[in-house]
Amino acid sequence: MTEGNFVDYVKIHTTSGNGGSGSAHLHREKFIEKGGPDGGDGGRGGHIIVRGNSNLWTLIHLKFKRHLRAGHGGNGAKSRSTGLDGEDTYIDVPLGTTIKDTETDKVLFEITEDGQEFIAAEGGMGGRGNWHFKSSTNQTPRYAQPGIDGYEVSLTLELKVLADVGLVGFPNVGKSTLLASITAAKPKIANYEFTTLKPNLGIVEYRDYRSFVMADIPGIIEGASEGRGIGHRFLRHIERNSTLLFMIPADADSISEQYEILLNELKKYNPEMLDKSRMIAITKSDMLDDELKGELSEELDRELPIPYLFISAVAQQGLVELKDALWKMMNE
Repeated sequence: MTEGNFVDYVKIHTTSGNGGSGSAHLHREKFIEKGGPDGGDGGRGGHIIVRGNSNLWTLIHLKFKRHLRAGHGGNGAKSRSTGLDGEDTYIDVPLGTTIKDTETDKVLFEITEDGQEFIAAEGGMGGRGNWHFKSSTNQTPRYAQPGIDGYEVSLTLELKVLADVGLVGFPNVGKSTLLASITAAKPKIANYEFTTLKPNLGIVEYRDYRSFVMADIPGIIEGASEGRGIGHRFLRHIERNSTLLFMIPADADSISEQYEILLNELKKYNPEMLDKSRMIAITKSDMLDDELKGELSEELDRELPIPYLFISAVAQQGLVELKDALWKMMNE
């Protein structure tokens, strides 16, 4: 899937089906002079149903199909025959999709499981046939209820990538390089900032045929939570990652300072992100010799409140230890 095909935000307009009208039929049959009312009920209108689909990971199939309608219910008929229910319209979305009311921006539901369904717009009820209205004082009612119209709802679908580990860091710190090194994903890699413009997912193979999902989130800069840069558009994807791996290059002016800036941006966006498991990967550490690593470790032991590891995706250093540490952290 190319970056241009990754769509994580769409607005759609939905209309559920109208209910069918009830029938006002009076029974007529040979040798039965006055059979009385026997008009059936109308069928209900079709629902608009949002459904989780684990085979999808983008909303691109809805990008050019913004208006969706459900089928109308059938009218009632004689012999108390009920009209057919209108055909439901299903909107398949990836897991991790949030459904909002566009007008109020209220969150209506979140799809997190395969096959999970949410009725976004109920179909109109079918009208009752005239046999419901017969009584001792009104034995031949010649009226029935009309069906209720369907509902129009504008929805905003917002995808938040589901992953076990989310890579968090400034632009051009090696997030895509790491993802390409330990998964089969092929993210765009280049020596300039904001190379990654869309989240990338990869499956990390672990021991004994076990695996976990890693997400490369586009780079964050200071002030991202307030709208600076492009990272603010993707902060929501970090919400659905159970473990956060902060990636900071070994040649950074201050590793602890960069970590605090990143952590502060997450806190401003959503304080609940601080409850996630966190770890720091010091990238490009093949530039450091053993003496420099020792000096840096002494400094980091004093300044950092969370565990850290030295890695180099290019030189394949520390990657096995990193996978071990992440697996242990996810399963504690």
